[in-house]
Amino acid sequence: MSQSKHSSRDRGTWARPLGQGCTRRSRRREARELTESSENTGEYDSLRAIEGRFDTLSRFGVSSGPQLPSRLHRLSELPWFQCWEGQLRTEKKSKHTIRAYIVAARDFSTTSLPNEEVIDWDSIQQITVSEFFSRANPNFGRVDAWLNNIGELRPSTINARIAAVSHLLKWFGYSVPEWVQRPTRRKSLPRPLGRSEVVKLRTAALRVEDPLAHPIVTTILDTGLRISELCNLDVDDIDYDDLSALVIGGKGEKDRTVLFTNATIQALESWTPIRRMRTHLFDDSDSDRALFLSSRGRRINPRSIQKMIDRLADEADIPRSRLSPHTLRHTFATGLLERGADLVTIQRLLGHASIATTRVYLEISDQTLREIYHRAQNLPEITDFEVDSAVLEEIETEMEEPLVLQND
Repeated sequence: MSQSKHSSRDRGTWARPLGQGCTRRSRRREARELTESSENTGEYDSLRAIEGRFDTLSRFGVSSGPQLPSRLHRLSELPWFQCWEGQLRTEKKSKHTIRAYIVAARDFSTTSLPNEEVIDWDSIQQITVSEFFSRANPNFGRVDAWLNNIGELRPSTINARIAAVSHLLKWFGYSVPEWVQRPTRRKSLPRPLGRSEVVKLRTAALRVEDPLAHPIVTTILDTGLRISELCNLDVDDIDYDDLSALVIGGKGEKDRTVLFTNATIQALESWTPIRRMRTHLFDDSDSDRALFLSSRGRRINPRSIQKMIDRLADEADIPRSRLSPHTLRHTFATGLLERGADLVTIQRLLGHASIATTRVYLEISDQTLREIYHRAQNLPEITDFEVDSAVLEEIETEMEEPLVLQND
């Protein structure tokens, strides 16, 4: 008589482990019974929503979906916001960029799904990295709900918000869903000031009572500094002998050197006595270092400069919409281009990380193109220059060589 696989002693105690049935039908039946039982109690126990399906995880050995990246394991119990904000600083993003990213992250993280508890921003900032990892999962619909909430904003604002949340998702190891499409926006080209407008602006800066107007307008038009870089200039950054200034911690925390003209130096020298008097109005080490001080003796801020530019626009009879510190920066760059400066030089002077950003200054008028063309065509012949004979021979040899096209 053959023995069964399990003796009678074992039959009373042995039970087949869940999920290890002999047929697929028994597995499906157990999974269905488990699901029905969980739904009746209002809980899903070891069920997780993955790509729109409920699958059993711990009992059937199925992967539990996205996992926290290994680089974040040591941070898993720390507040996510503190860690992510530190990452933004590590990447040397500017204060304005960090502020914009935080606004986008706040709106995204506080967006509630149906039947979900509403959590305020202060509470969400204290959520741990591991908890927020689950909340930020783009497959759970929070991205969709958030995009619906910001749909009425301007395309440029929506693009900026999407860029910020994309950074957050990538930091958590998620891929930005392919269906997230950034809205197209009309190409907005800078409109530099015309020559007559520049003359009127410089005249107005000399005529108004504000002693800051002339040095600030002259400095921006001669250097192309960003408004934040102008405000952060210190006295020690200026090299009067070398006609230059060192810009420390510009956009992207990058240092660079900007060049001055004699007019810039004269404007700064005329400002020096007034600055010296204003240093006594406010006892602060930062004010002692600052190049430009307000009437209260404090370092000038971007908002004050914008207000001053608005007053100058009224004085010069230029629409306020046409005049801003950034307009002066574009005017500086366009002027360099019109005078024959190459794009790489302009890129370095402006402090652009990518030359693609500088290319917007190629959008100049047809009249300017004609002037540059005729000026280039009227250059003197090579024999008119005092060139070393060896150099001249090398140039002539290169000119005689046939043109060879090479594939990239």
